[in-house]
Amino acid sequence: MTTTTTRRRVGIAGALVGAASAGVAAAALAKRYAVGRIRLRPDAEASEPFGELRGRERTLVTSDGRALHVEIDGPEERRSSGGESESNDANEPRSGRDHKDDAELTVVLCHGYCLSLESWHYQRKDLRENYRIVLWDQRSHGRSERAGADGSTIDRLGDDLAEVIERFVPGPCVLVGHSMGGMTIMALADRHPGLFEDKIRGVALIATSAGKLAELTLGLPAMVSKAVHKIAPTTISMLGKRGALVDRTRSVGSDIAFLMTRYMGFGDSKNVSPTVVDFAESMIRATPTEVFADFYPALMNHDKLSALHVLDSVPTAILVGERDWLTPPDHSKAIAAALPKAHLTEVPDTSHLIQLERPGVVNDALRDLLKRVELL
Repeated sequence: MTTTTTRRRVGIAGALVGAASAGVAAAALAKRYAVGRIRLRPDAEASEPFGELRGRERTLVTSDGRALHVEIDGPEERRSSGGESESNDANEPRSGRDHKDDAELTVVLCHGYCLSLESWHYQRKDLRENYRIVLWDQRSHGRSERAGADGSTIDRLGDDLAEVIERFVPGPCVLVGHSMGGMTIMALADRHPGLFEDKIRGVALIATSAGKLAELTLGLPAMVSKAVHKIAPTTISMLGKRGALVDRTRSVGSDIAFLMTRYMGFGDSKNVSPTVVDFAESMIRATPTEVFADFYPALMNHDKLSALHVLDSVPTAILVGERDWLTPPDHSKAIAAALPKAHLTEVPDTSHLIQLERPGVVNDALRDLLKRVELL
């Protein structure tokens, strides 16, 4: 394989993860100038406390032995802990409320690929005053334990979610999933359908897909897209095997990572807050390249269209950005077609990180869903 071919493949894979580092040296000054100009613009989110919201911290050891980081937030948690976090062993029971059948409605937030529970910042901030919230870092992401390639499947994520619900959700709940988190919910429906309607009273699927991600064009011409998909699996596998080396170079390419995240993740990239872009990019950069590579085949092979009928028994909200290149509107429309009672919202001038780009729209949709569930 020639040096030129290797560089080209690394660049394509880097674009997919949103943090490419190929070509940094050649374009460093131009990109630093561009990023500098962006950062000088007025930024209404500059003082937003991203990554600072805390609840009661717990650890769940899954049935296959992986430690998952979980946080429980909401009015009661904040009163009992004074807003401070608290670490607890997974098998140590807290108050009796964890096991009360008549517990309040819980909102369970499932984050996306290469993100963490912190990606729900705005939703957590909005809902924690009135609702009990369970947030968790999916395996190999955030503060949860690495699972390795064999444990990095969507079905396993569905089983993890079932265990999170069993341990930390004493009563009825509403599940909210973004991107891979939505796929996790679909895997739960496929593998644990009995939880829906009785335990799980509602679902929100945000910027996600029921399958056929391997057919995405990423906004590229058909021939280019076909070539990308042909070489991506081999390239990403190669990057995963050299993950430690790639991770060291990703920090060097922070300006490129900023621009790629801004371009790929946000539809109105010219007006999005630089602080929000930095926050999103920091979560992506914190996800090891090996994790990106481990989960990539699972995402490309994901197909849960046949399991969607399970969700039709509960109120369901579907949201997608009009300019989402990673899970395009057609994927949400396919989900909506399988769920005739679901509410589909396509948000103009918005891309994949919709919960960060249009938090007000997402929060309103979640509140509407919760009200519908409470009226049942």
